[in-house]
Amino acid sequence: MPFRFVHTADLHLDSPLRSLALRNTELARLVRSATRDALVRIVDLCIAENVDALLIAGDLYDGSQTSMNTALFLAGELRRLDAAGIRTFVIRGNHDAQSQVTRELTLPPSVHVFSGRSKVVLAKTLANGRAVHIHGVSFADPHAPESLLPSFHPPVADAINVGMLHTSLSGAGAHDPYAPCSVADLQRHGFDYWALGHVHQRQVHSEKPCIVMPGMPQGRDINEMGIKSVTVVTIDDEGQVALEERPVGTAAFQRLSIDLTAAEDWRGVLDAASRELALLRRQLPADSLILRLALTGSTPLAWRLRRDADLLETELANIAAGLGGCWIEKVEVQCRAAAPIGRPAGDPLGELTALVEKDVLTSFGFRAEVRGLAEELLHQLPPELRQLMAADEDGLERLAVNAGLAGSAEALAHLHGHGAVEVVD
Repeated sequence: MPFRFVHTADLHLDSPLRSLALRNTELARLVRSATRDALVRIVDLCIAENVDALLIAGDLYDGSQTSMNTALFLAGELRRLDAAGIRTFVIRGNHDAQSQVTRELTLPPSVHVFSGRSKVVLAKTLANGRAVHIHGVSFADPHAPESLLPSFHPPVADAINVGMLHTSLSGAGAHDPYAPCSVADLQRHGFDYWALGHVHQRQVHSEKPCIVMPGMPQGRDINEMGIKSVTVVTIDDEGQVALEERPVGTAAFQRLSIDLTAAEDWRGVLDAASRELALLRRQLPADSLILRLALTGSTPLAWRLRRDADLLETELANIAAGLGGCWIEKVEVQCRAAAPIGRPAGDPLGELTALVEKDVLTSFGFRAEVRGLAEELLHQLPPELRQLMAADEDGLERLAVNAGLAGSAEALAHLHGHGAVEVVD
């Protein structure tokens, strides 16, 4: 019989809401419970597949904010695995290292939590007599600026070796460097499978040996998009590895761009949105789909969409609700104003709009000024909000550009300010 296990990481149980736009209390409650729902599904999957083990490669919790209630919930789910004869192997990540609860909780005997010193645990003996050994090292404190790879024991000879490591590898976008090492370093170490954690996007870095970052099983905001998953791993008697990605996330965040160039009136806007929302809902069959909409294109309705943003969001939320389990987290109006039919040549507002769009917004001086203001604002925010709004230099540039575009469009929309909005039955 092969050795089969489920590999996951970065559950961040009961993580506080990170999105600034979750104003809907029902939606906020849904997102808050989604990390627990994901763990329940993971345990259900382990039992249904009758795997040998669950490997959790760090960040079960979300730092020092962990409560005993969260820990008790975790213990209850691990007891379900224990009752099914399924072992659990856990390493502590940078967030877990901040939690005192982690060290105080009594877990079932089938759960092995690796310490900050390397240890090798026998997981199973296969039918041909080959042993499967799990190697793991936990974070001793929240920061690990140096590689933990030298702490690992060498592979056990004539056996199958699985390593568990919480690492940023050689650096990954918005993630701080934690226990950095390279894929080549891991390949050279001689293990058959590396169960990694820390980076929230799934990626198979190598197939021989198998080096897998499973991604998080449940996204928490719009920057963690899509239906999240775990990896089911099968290692046969000869050490051949097979991978299966299995979705477990109950809520999926997604961005959706809707081109309104062809929309001639308010009804046209809603019809275009209805089509795109229905299509995406069919493509992403998550229990709950949480969307950030970007309305784009050149249309004379750009003014009214910005001026009556509250009505627009209400109408779009009603359309989404009709699709079942679909929510609108935020609506971003990025449309450019097209000259309405019948507007006379030489119109002052039209000339002002052209001046702003062609000369002001594209100028180096304006962009530098807005970037400076955005940077000053970021410095006044807590670190977690800085990371959310602008994770890197490119993010800061996008934030500044979008702020300039949105601000100018808003001002022009108020100057335009004529005509009543149609109420669609």
